[in-house]
Formats: sequence, C-alpha cells, structure tokens
Amino acid sequence: MPSLSFDLRVPKRAPAAAEESAAVEPRPLSNLQPRQWQIQLIQLLRRRLETRQGSDVLINAGPGAGKTLGALLSFERLLREGRLARFLVFCHRSSIAAQWISSAERLNLKLKDWQPELSASDLADSDGLLITYQAAGRNLKSLEQELQHWDWGSWLAIADEVHHLGVDPEEPEATAWGHAFSRLSQSAQLRLGLTGTPFRADNLGFCAARRIQVHDGQEWVEQIAPDLSVEPRELIQAGDVRPLEFRFQDGWVDHGRRGEVGDTERSPLSQEERESWRARNLRRAIRLGDSSSIALRLLLNARKRLEAVRREHPEAGGLVVARDIAHARRICGLLEEEGDRVQLVHSQDPEAPERMERFKAGDSDWLVSIDMCAEGFDAPRLRVVAYLTTVVTRTRFVQAITRAVRMNGERALAETVPRHPSYVFAPADPLLMQYARTWSLSEPYILRPKNNETVEEASGQSRGASLPLQAVEDGAGGVIRVRGPRLPDFLMHQ
Repeated sequence: MPSLSFDLRVPKRAPAAAEESAAVEPRPLSNLQPRQWQIQLIQLLRRRLETRQGSDVLINAGPGAGKTLGALLSFERLLREGRLARFLVFCHRSSIAAQWISSAERLNLKLKDWQPELSASDLADSDGLLITYQAAGRNLKSLEQELQHWDWGSWLAIADEVHHLGVDPEEPEATAWGHAFSRLSQSAQLRLGLTGTPFRADNLGFCAARRIQVHDGQEWVEQIAPDLSVEPRELIQAGDVRPLEFRFQDGWVDHGRRGEVGDTERSPLSQEERESWRARNLRRAIRLGDSSSIALRLLLNARKRLEAVRREHPEAGGLVVARDIAHARRICGLLEEEGDRVQLVHSQDPEAPERMERFKAGDSDWLVSIDMCAEGFDAPRLRVVAYLTTVVTRTRFVQAITRAVRMNGERALAETVPRHPSYVFAPADPLLMQYARTWSLSEPYILRPKNNETVEEASGQSRGASLPLQAVEDGAGGVIRVRGPRLPDFLMHQ
C-alpha cells in the first residue's frame, strides 16, 4: 500500500468497522498535500468526535484558502479511520455545486447531486449528497423523511458560505434556509460551517456557529466565534494566494449644468467628506461618458495592466464589475472596440453559467458582470479587476476583488513566492479606499440585543474593535500594497 501523503497522528488502531470495510474494498489514496490549516482542521474535527464537546465547527478563511478541499480532505481522512460514513453538503448556488462535485472526484469521493427522484438504493455506492439551500427549503418535509430511511451511520453536515443560513427563532419562515439546515442536520455527528465573511447585516446569528458572551466595555453581548480563522497574511506568505495591488483613479466631479455661471459645482472624488456628495460623486464617476473621464481612464489603465500581466501570464484575464445591464453593455462595447473578447453575465441571462465557464476556460479576455462573480466564483486566470459599480458595502467589494487572489497548480510551479500580484482598479471613493486598506482583516461579528441595536456602518458589519478574531492584527500591510489616488495628468498641473 502506498504511504499517505500526510501524517495526521492517526490512532494506532482504527475502529473495527473501518478495518472490515478496508479489507473488502480498499480505496485509492489521494495524493493531495494538505495545507497547514487543513491539517489543523482534520485534527480539530477528530478531537470533537472523540470528546463530543459540541457538534458545531466554524471555519473562517478567505477566497483561495482551500475551504472546499479542506472540508473534503477532512471527511476523507475521518472516513478512513472509521469515524464517519457519509457527508451532506449544503451550498447556496448550483454553479458552486459543480465545483464541490469536481473537488470530490479529485479525492476519489463519490458525491451525488440531490434530485427529488433519488432513492436510498441510488445512494448506496455514494459517499455523500449535495443539495442547494433553496432546494432544501423547498423540499424540507420530503428530505426529512428520506434522511430517516437512509442508513447513514455517523455523518458530517457541511454548510458552504454558512453565513447565508440566518437563524431567527421568532421568525423561522424569514430565515427559511437556516431553518431547513437546522432541521436536516439534527442527526449529524458534526456540522461544519465554511465562510469567508463570518457576519450578517441583520444582527442575526447563523448555523454551525458557536456564540460566546463577551463584554464590549458597555454591556455583555454575544460574539460569533470561529473555531479556526485562517489569516490572509499566512496564505500570501505561503504562496497559496496572490497579494493585491490597488490603483485608485481620482478626479474632479462636476455637478450641475455646464456653461452656465453658478450652476456647476466641482467636488474632488477622493476628498469629499459629505456622504450625500460622496455617493453622488461615485454615481457620476462610474459613467463612461462623464466629463471627468474617471471611468474611461480607469478602464483603459486596467486594459494596459492586463496586457503587461500577460507578458508573464499569457492566459490572464480581467473582470469588470458593472452597475447594471445597460452600463455593462456600454463597457463591453468599449472593450470590444479595443479588440478584446468579452463575456457579459447577469442574472437575467439563462446562459450566464455557460459564459462564466467559457471565461474560465480562456476563450475571452474580459468578463463583465453584474453581481454574478462573488462567492464561489473560482477562476485562477483572473488577474485584473475593475470595480465600476455604486455598491460600496465592504462585503461586496472584498468579495469582488478577492476573485483575483486564487492560484492553480500550473501557475504555482511557474512563479516564485510571494506570488506575482493581481491588480484592482477602482474610483478613488473614500469608502473603497478604506476597504482596500483593511480587506485582509477579519473583524468580529457582534450580536446585540434587539432592544439595543446600533446602526451598522456602511460595510454591513457590526464592529467590535476590542474583540478581535485571530486574523485581526495580521500585519498584512507588509505584503499588500495600496497606492494613493491618482489624478489624471491634465489635472495635475492645474
């Protein structure tokens, strides 16, 4: 028998059930080498099974950390030890479901996509089942009945992007996804929650997450406590993900009717402190035809950067995050005029998933998206992001820009560590620049009493600076470069 690719302090004697199963039909071993945090996850899950001190485990790790493979590697290892027999994956998009099935195949695990007509016999030769949150909510009663008849033994429930599974005991229908997951995972020995953004904007807790009582200086509150938090700095230094470099395009934004004295007011994009004016500035700045030329210059500079990146990474591509469909089409037209191949994706297009797959395969230079390329979108060829939308929550901004940090095996062999950076181009909006400086910090999610809720910041996250997660103070500034806003050349001399 070939040796394992990693040593995780396996007990000297595996349970009898595992020995009997292995004797009947030995499984081929995967040759994937786990990352350090994935080894820690396997050890953590093993300890939870041994001590039975709670079934919920929450992992906080950003894009590119390897959450999907980490969860699957953990199950594979515990399956071999006879500690688990099956697993059930919940995810929030069908496009992400395909990635789970593909990753499971790499580990010689049989993961089936749930369909209403599946029977127990259909699952006899499978290791796991995959279902979307929406399907679980719609078919809750039938799934509960099916799970009762399936002889699964000890099993693991995995919730991908678990922060979507809100929990509100007073209004279970308002949090249908979380309610369905809680019901269906009641008999699981372990419930593993995976997330890169361990918070919500509605002050609700979520599934598979422990809460601890903490004092924030004024009152006792609850805090969502990840069991393992993977710092971006560690991933960058290990070469698992790329660092990001930011390019902010500044300029003057004119409001009013031009050509009439007293009817035009000029506001500096990066220096505007009045919130209503800041928002108005950004709405104007992302227009390709605005007199400030901010969006046009930003897009042309992003094109130049992509051309430069392709000298060492020929397959590299770019992503433009647009405001709406009309805005996206104008962006596509401009890029196509420059000779680029472009894919436009939006939620109203039934062919959007296929277009995204074609971009991943390399048949286009740019992907122009309206809220389609956030959580779960995995395209390692993506190296340049142009952020041209009025959505300025920290969560959405970070989700968009971190699509460009992922690596694949081929590029990992071709590049030294630290990896070559990816680039983010955005208007010099004060909020976006603030988010860029803190994108790698994991801040705590505080649940405040309903009778004393505070107004949340624009990022959509309750703050608690005195209650850091493990990833706060990660020193990422030493490896992540943020350049200041840049004025167009013709304005620098005025």
